[in-house]
Amino acid sequence: MSIFQGLNTTASALTAQRLRMDVISSNMANVDTTRAKLVNGQWQPYRRKMVIMEPNEGGFSSYLQAAMNNDTAVGGGVKVTKVVEDETPFKLVYDPTNPDANRDGYVQLPNVDPLKEMVDLMSATRSYEANVTVFNATKGMLMKALEIGK
Repeated sequence: MSIFQGLNTTASALTAQRLRMDVISSNMANVDTTRAKLVNGQWQPYRRKMVIMEPNEGGFSSYLQAAMNNDTAVGGGVKVTKVVEDETPFKLVYDPTNPDANRDGYVQLPNVDPLKEMVDLMSATRSYEANVTVFNATKGMLMKALEIGK
Protein backbone atom coordinates (compact mmCIF):
# COMPACT_ATOMS: atom_id res chain seq x y z
CA MET A 1 0.00 0.00 0.00
CA SER A 2 1.34 3.39 -1.00
CA ILE A 3 1.66 6.35 1.32
CA PHE A 4 -0.52 8.25 -1.12
CA GLN A 5 -3.32 5.62 -1.24
CA GLY A 6 -5.64 7.77 0.89
CA LEU A 7 -5.04 10.84 -1.27
CA ASN A 8 -5.64 8.85 -4.47
CA THR A 9 -8.88 7.37 -3.14
CA THR A 10 -10.18 10.75 -2.06
CA ALA A 11 -9.12 12.35 -5.34
CA SER A 12 -11.14 9.79 -7.29
CA ALA A 13 -14.20 10.61 -5.17
CA LEU A 14 -13.69 14.34 -5.75
CA THR A 15 -13.50 13.81 -9.51
CA ALA A 16 -16.63 11.65 -9.54
CA GLN A 17 -18.67 14.07 -7.43
CA ARG A 18 -17.56 17.00 -9.56
CA LEU A 19 -18.81 15.22 -12.68
CA ARG A 20 -22.06 14.43 -10.86
CA MET A 21 -22.51 18.14 -10.06
CA ASP A 22 -21.82 19.05 -13.72
CA VAL A 23 -24.47 16.59 -14.94
CA ILE A 24 -27.00 17.92 -12.41
CA SER A 25 -26.25 21.47 -13.59
CA SER A 26 -26.89 20.37 -17.16
CA ASN A 27 -30.22 18.86 -16.11
CA MET A 28 -31.25 22.07 -14.36
CA ALA A 29 -30.21 24.20 -17.34
CA ASN A 30 -32.40 22.11 -19.66
CA VAL A 31 -35.49 21.88 -17.44
CA ASP A 32 -37.59 23.65 -20.12
CA THR A 33 -35.84 22.42 -23.28
CA THR A 34 -38.48 20.92 -25.58
CA ARG A 35 -36.19 20.51 -28.61
CA ALA A 36 -33.11 18.60 -27.53
CA LYS A 37 -32.86 15.71 -29.99
CA LEU A 38 -34.28 15.06 -33.45
CA VAL A 39 -35.70 11.51 -33.66
CA ASN A 40 -37.41 10.33 -36.86
CA GLY A 41 -38.10 13.90 -37.91
CA GLN A 42 -39.71 14.75 -34.53
CA TRP A 43 -38.13 16.86 -31.81
CA GLN A 44 -37.78 15.13 -28.45
CA PRO A 45 -37.46 17.02 -25.15
CA TYR A 46 -34.31 16.91 -23.09
CA ARG A 47 -34.01 13.67 -21.14
CA ARG A 48 -32.60 13.75 -17.61
CA LYS A 49 -29.10 12.31 -17.24
CA MET A 50 -27.70 10.37 -14.28
CA VAL A 51 -24.16 9.41 -13.28
CA ILE A 52 -23.39 5.75 -12.58
CA MET A 53 -20.44 5.09 -10.24
CA GLU A 54 -18.79 1.92 -9.01
CA PRO A 55 -15.73 0.99 -6.97
CA ASN A 56 -12.38 1.10 -8.75
CA GLU A 57 -11.32 -2.30 -7.48
CA GLY A 58 -13.71 -4.98 -6.33
CA GLY A 59 -16.83 -4.25 -4.40
CA PHE A 60 -18.07 -4.25 -0.84
CA SER A 61 -18.34 -8.03 -0.72
CA SER A 62 -14.69 -8.49 -1.71
CA TYR A 63 -13.53 -6.13 1.06
CA LEU A 64 -15.84 -7.80 3.56
CA GLN A 65 -14.45 -11.21 2.64
CA ALA A 66 -10.90 -9.90 2.95
CA ALA A 67 -11.66 -8.41 6.38
CA MET A 68 -13.14 -11.71 7.54
CA ASN A 69 -9.95 -13.47 6.44
CA ASN A 70 -7.82 -10.91 8.36
CA ASP A 71 -6.31 -9.60 5.13
CA THR A 72 -5.39 -5.95 4.88
CA ALA A 73 -7.76 -4.61 2.28
CA VAL A 74 -8.10 -0.97 1.43
CA GLY A 75 -10.62 0.63 -0.88
CA GLY A 76 -9.38 1.78 -4.26
CA GLY A 77 -11.67 4.74 -4.74
CA VAL A 78 -14.56 5.22 -7.11
CA LYS A 79 -14.95 5.63 -10.85
CA VAL A 80 -17.70 6.87 -13.10
CA THR A 81 -18.68 4.05 -15.43
CA LYS A 82 -21.22 5.92 -17.54
CA VAL A 83 -23.74 8.70 -17.77
CA VAL A 84 -27.18 7.31 -18.60
CA GLU A 85 -30.48 8.89 -19.60
CA ASP A 86 -33.47 8.55 -17.30
CA GLU A 87 -36.19 6.61 -19.13
CA THR A 88 -39.14 7.99 -17.15
CA PRO A 89 -41.85 9.39 -19.42
CA PHE A 90 -41.95 13.05 -20.37
CA LYS A 91 -44.41 15.39 -18.67
CA LEU A 92 -47.44 16.43 -20.73
CA VAL A 93 -48.70 19.98 -20.28
CA TYR A 94 -51.71 21.45 -22.05
CA ASP A 95 -50.56 24.55 -23.96
CA PRO A 96 -52.12 24.79 -27.45
CA THR A 97 -50.28 28.08 -28.14
CA ASN A 98 -46.86 26.46 -27.84
CA PRO A 99 -45.23 25.75 -31.23
CA ASP A 100 -44.20 22.29 -29.96
CA ALA A 101 -47.77 21.29 -29.03
CA ASN A 102 -49.21 18.18 -30.65
CA ARG A 103 -52.62 18.03 -32.39
CA ASP A 104 -54.39 17.77 -29.03
CA GLY A 105 -52.58 20.85 -27.67
CA TYR A 106 -50.23 19.00 -25.32
CA VAL A 107 -46.52 19.77 -25.08
CA GLN A 108 -43.97 17.19 -23.96
CA LEU A 109 -41.65 18.66 -21.34
CA PRO A 110 -38.38 17.15 -20.08
CA ASN A 111 -38.51 14.53 -17.32
CA VAL A 112 -36.38 16.76 -15.09
CA ASP A 113 -37.77 17.44 -11.61
CA PRO A 114 -36.04 20.53 -10.15
CA LEU A 115 -36.71 19.38 -6.59
CA LYS A 116 -35.07 16.00 -7.20
CA GLU A 117 -32.14 17.72 -8.92
CA MET A 118 -31.63 20.08 -5.97
CA VAL A 119 -31.62 17.17 -3.52
CA ASP A 120 -29.09 15.34 -5.71
CA LEU A 121 -27.00 18.51 -5.93
CA MET A 122 -27.01 18.94 -2.15
CA SER A 123 -25.95 15.30 -1.75
CA ALA A 124 -23.13 15.66 -4.28
CA THR A 125 -21.98 18.94 -2.71
CA ARG A 126 -21.93 17.45 0.81
CA SER A 127 -20.01 14.43 -0.44
CA TYR A 128 -17.53 16.69 -2.23
CA GLU A 129 -17.04 18.80 0.93
CA ALA A 130 -16.54 15.69 3.07
CA ASN A 131 -13.92 14.39 0.67
CA VAL A 132 -12.10 17.74 0.70
CA THR A 133 -11.99 17.49 4.50
CA VAL A 134 -10.60 13.94 4.29
CA PHE A 135 -8.03 15.05 1.71
CA ASN A 136 -6.85 17.93 3.91
CA ALA A 137 -6.69 15.72 7.01
CA THR A 138 -4.62 13.13 5.15
CA LYS A 139 -2.35 15.82 3.81
CA GLY A 140 -1.92 17.23 7.32
CA MET A 141 -0.98 13.80 8.70
CA LEU A 142 1.59 13.31 5.94
CA MET A 143 3.09 16.75 6.64
CA LYS A 144 3.33 15.94 10.37
CA ALA A 145 5.01 12.63 9.52
CA LEU A 146 7.63 14.52 7.51
CA GLU A 147 8.27 16.83 10.47
CA ILE A 148 9.19 13.88 12.69
CA GLY A 149 12.64 13.69 11.11
CA LYS A 150 13.55 17.30 11.98
